Amino acid sequence: MAFNFGGAATNPASLAAPGFGTTTTAAAPAGFGGFGTTTTGGLFGNTQNKGFGFSSGLGTGTTAAAGFGTGLGTTLGGGFGGFNIQPQQQQQGSFFGQQAQAPAQSNQLVHTANALSAPTLLGDERDAILAKWNQLQAFWGTGKGYFNNQLPPVDFTQENPFCRFKAVGYSCIPGSKDEDGLVVLAFNKKEADVRSQQQHLVESLHKVLGGNQTLTVNVEGVKALPDDQTEVVIYVVERSPNGTSKRIPATTLYSYVEQANTKAQLTQLAVFMSVTRTELSPAQLKQLLANAPAGVDPIIWEQAKVDNPDADKLIPVPMVGFKELLRRLKIQDQMTKQHQSRVDIISNDISELQKNQATTVAKIAQYKRKLMDLSHRVLQVLIKQEIQRKSGYAIQVDEEHLRVQLDTIQCELNAPTQFKGRLNELMSQIRMQNHFGAVRSEERYSVDGDLLREIRQHLKQQQEGLSQLISVIKDDVEDIKLIEHGLLDRLG
Repeated sequence: MAFNFGGAATNPASLAAPGFGTTTTAAAPAGFGGFGTTTTGGLFGNTQNKGFGFSSGLGTGTTAAAGFGTGLGTTLGGGFGGFNIQPQQQQQGSFFGQQAQAPAQSNQLVHTANALSAPTLLGDERDAILAKWNQLQAFWGTGKGYFNNQLPPVDFTQENPFCRFKAVGYSCIPGSKDEDGLVVLAFNKKEADVRSQQQHLVESLHKVLGGNQTLTVNVEGVKALPDDQTEVVIYVVERSPNGTSKRIPATTLYSYVEQANTKAQLTQLAVFMSVTRTELSPAQLKQLLANAPAGVDPIIWEQAKVDNPDADKLIPVPMVGFKELLRRLKIQDQMTKQHQSRVDIISNDISELQKNQATTVAKIAQYKRKLMDLSHRVLQVLIKQEIQRKSGYAIQVDEEHLRVQLDTIQCELNAPTQFKGRLNELMSQIRMQNHFGAVRSEERYSVDGDLLREIRQHLKQQQEGLSQLISVIKDDVEDIKLIEHGLLDRLG
């Protein structure tokens, strides 16, 4: 399955550029494919997903970008469908932003273990029932686990390691580079509406980006999403005074789009999420796969990496809860419909091409016959013209050579064992076969004269017998009438 999952940072670094304001803010950490604890939006959804403990994204840092209009600026980071990797500064912890809080994590694990196995809330046999209830909540990934009167309850979320409703799927690794400048905008509109208003949309986005005349907004692609939503991939081209142009980097454009005022204007255009579409570096990808996400068994994570059907193009992505599973199912169904639609279009094109090919072949054959006929006509005209031109002249040497060659060819054709003799032999055999076939066909439907006379005699006798039988029947009918008449007279 090749899906684009993304979680966008809620407070990305803004752009410092004329026409867009001059601000510099700290970039908030991005989530992992919509599984972070920040409020993120996957490429096909905009919900708060708490999954697998990507709470602090992939690192934090400050991004200063000299933006649109004064050079394209520099910005660090990239994104994998919303990974949005930022440079790590003064941060300790794992790649997924898990801070070095060993004592707090240890206490959390101890409290969770106590809630699931040995709660001491009531001090009697009811604690065993409470432990089972806590285990059920932990398996489901929701609720609170009470275990001690002196300590707060444990919150059971879907990222806890005991949650059963989780799996690992695969998503396509984007192949676009940051300099390609591709940013995805997800609209709460149908694809048909977006396509019909595409020009107006481009003008509106240009106004949102400051209306700078040196900038041009371009649409890379439009694709339908489930639930009557649409994905629009855009990039911005900046023209310099010397006539050259280049694309705004994706991270720079994304940082400006995610500013509060710009985001509010995009919301009015029915944009509910934006995300960059940039590839991960080999080092980032290796570090991402090195550690299992929070709540996922390392053994399952390692097995998912082994089962990856194409490690160069796909990356394992954890899925938590039925909503995430339903979302991926809708995406897969949507892509299946798109692929089927494309296959139908290709099939129709192939059928049309086959018809055109058949028509072309027929026309070529017709033109060949016409060319042959015209060639013969031209040859006849040339012969007559040559005869008129050579009239009154003696036969030249080259013409004599041609006459000799023609005589030689005529002799070869007329030779008994050559072409003309063989052709005559074949014609005679065809005539004989036609004659024999005609004779056989005549004999097949002919009747011998004696047999025909016998058949006539037999039919005549049958006719006479039938006539005698009819006469006897008539006489009997007359006799029956006389008998009936006599009986009536006697009774009367």
